[in-house]
Amino acid sequence: MTATDPTLATHRAIESIWRMESPVLIAGLARVVRDVGLAEELAQDALVVALEKWPVEGVPDNPAAWLTATAKHRAVDALRRQGRYREKLAELGRDQERMRDTGEPDLDALTRPVSDDLLRLVFTACHPVLTPEARVSLTLRLLGGLTTHEIARAFLVAEPTIAQRIVRAKRTLTARGVDFELPPAAELADRLASVLGVVYLVFNEGYTATAGDDWTRPALCEEALRLGRVLAGLMPDAPEVHGLVALMELQSSRLAARTDASGAAVLLADQDRRRWDRLLIRRGLAALERAEALGGTFGPYTLQAAIAACHARALSVAETDWERVARLYLVLGHVSPSPVVELNRAVAVGMARGPAEGLAVLDGLAAGGALDGYAMLPAARGDLLARLGRAAESRAAFARAAALTRNARERAVFLARAQAGPAGAQADAADGPGRRTAPRREAAAPGGGYQ
Repeated sequence: MTATDPTLATHRAIESIWRMESPVLIAGLARVVRDVGLAEELAQDALVVALEKWPVEGVPDNPAAWLTATAKHRAVDALRRQGRYREKLAELGRDQERMRDTGEPDLDALTRPVSDDLLRLVFTACHPVLTPEARVSLTLRLLGGLTTHEIARAFLVAEPTIAQRIVRAKRTLTARGVDFELPPAAELADRLASVLGVVYLVFNEGYTATAGDDWTRPALCEEALRLGRVLAGLMPDAPEVHGLVALMELQSSRLAARTDASGAAVLLADQDRRRWDRLLIRRGLAALERAEALGGTFGPYTLQAAIAACHARALSVAETDWERVARLYLVLGHVSPSPVVELNRAVAVGMARGPAEGLAVLDGLAAGGALDGYAMLPAARGDLLARLGRAAESRAAFARAAALTRNARERAVFLARAQAGPAGAQADAADGPGRRTAPRREAAAPGGGYQ
């Protein structure tokens, strides 16, 4: 097939439609059949029929309605097979006489109300009974419409491993009797934290890839941002949802400037800020204002967005309000204690009050051993040592960082610093540790300074 082949064009249209419509379709089906795994199978059945018919008959005027109607028939068949047909019919309040007239029940409410169904799907896919890895995979599959191959490729994990995670996740939800319902009010805060954590992990992996040859994976950032925006629309009164969206908008604004034409990493001090996306920055600042306007104690995402806003508002590294960044990290460390947050604070302190003070904070953190094996710790130390004129120690620290990272682009940056003399220290010293997660995949604060 050529690029102009109508069949290829139709398949691309189907793929695009599926990405947009599958979450709503699966959510509506799950409400009816009360089983996320079965709901996905039914939706996939409808997709298969579309792949068979649309290249021949053409894409319908309302493809979402077509997919829904096709899925309805399969839902009816599934309910009949399960012996729960009349029970579900009663739940939906449908008329038996109408069923006899049409040959099937009227399931027009299959995907309504959309907001409620999508929220149920979000909270189900991110249920605490699942491992964090399973929550990420299932969320990208059900809410992102990504294939198993796409998820595996994004995270550099073997495709069978992702497939097993998804299958096990759906089985676990069924075996543990997880209801396809919103959590009760008493559990909402904890469950929302799980949901936001999943979206954040997806974004983090896109912002700076854990391993492989690419410094960033923008597609994952885009997917996380899309999920965040959907969630903000579904939960407009939840400040931390807006805080997370603000954080992702602001961080995404830098993506184009974080790599050069060859794909090599460009650290914060060397980025051309004219390439930062001003629209995303405006959107991010607006989302931060919404989070702050809703009141209450600022959560970890809103605090991190406030830190990202300090970078977004500054015209250069030198003009960044590093003292405010350091204070915000101090607050974040109380709200969400983490050695990675403390690492970011050390860099901010080094920029605000001098490298000696930053190194003192860093040495105290290193003594605890929590970040042993974490590449960003020796990298931050290398920066501070270089600014203090301790060139040999700085080069050794960067060599250690290069040996620890699994990302090829990041390794190249650290090796270059390990081989450089003290002349280049000042430019890179402003690039404190970034958002990279600790070895146990703990969420960290993006944009502490490096990236």
